Amino acid sequence: MIVLPVFDTVALRLGPLEIHWYGLMYVVGFCLAWALGRARCKKPWIAMPGQEMDDLLTALIFGLVVGARLGYVLFYDPVYFMNHLVDIVAVWKGGMSFHGGMLGMALAAIWHGRRTGRGFLGISDFVAPLAPPGLFFGRIGNFINGELWGRETTVSWGMVFPDPAAGFMPRHPSQLYECFLEGLVLFCITWIYSGKERPRGAVLGVFLLFYGLFRFCVEFVRNPDAQLGYVLFGWMTMGQILCLPMILIGGWLLARGQKDSVQS
Repeated sequence: MIVLPVFDTVALRLGPLEIHWYGLMYVVGFCLAWALGRARCKKPWIAMPGQEMDDLLTALIFGLVVGARLGYVLFYDPVYFMNHLVDIVAVWKGGMSFHGGMLGMALAAIWHGRRTGRGFLGISDFVAPLAPPGLFFGRIGNFINGELWGRETTVSWGMVFPDPAAGFMPRHPSQLYECFLEGLVLFCITWIYSGKERPRGAVLGVFLLFYGLFRFCVEFVRNPDAQLGYVLFGWMTMGQILCLPMILIGGWLLARGQKDSVQS
């Protein structure tokens, strides 16, 4: 059993200005995405000018932040935010939905794909390997915030989180499970798979399939959101429900890509 100290969620104070670790993790993720994007845009089958990639990532970051916050508001706690509208913009308190962020990025990809003629799938295949590092550091931010902890456990690495809502009982460090699977493992899979030209939509399919599977599995040891609990069949969480379309669409895109490559 590991008893965690109370982390200071503020990384830096400059007078009245406070820079929170959670927000800083997003900045690190964006910087890594830019660096990796610069490497990917040089691939001969992509051949994306640097300025275009900068414009694309700017649009994607905007879609991610707005979509992630609105996704959390709508999917996870709409009643609270309807009564506390000002808190919708309080992103430094935590509360960002990956699935909402993904929808926001999808809209940005559609816009950029139409504007440049690359299409939604072409843009999505380019972006998919850039996302896992951001997921990695986002989960580190959740861990520092002491939020999204797991269910009670007797395993030796169970952690006691300082949040009174956690009951001071050993719990699965589900943030770290997701950090490893959604961040490190998913990055290795998507980056290696995208290392050569693939059928259109296949790289996106790999990302959706494996993210959905990893998140679906971790949800079994992650404590459900208190305001929602289990929302289907007495055991499925909102996160698992939102992952099902990802798994199905990802599997379909990957299978379609494999079929096209065989036929060609």
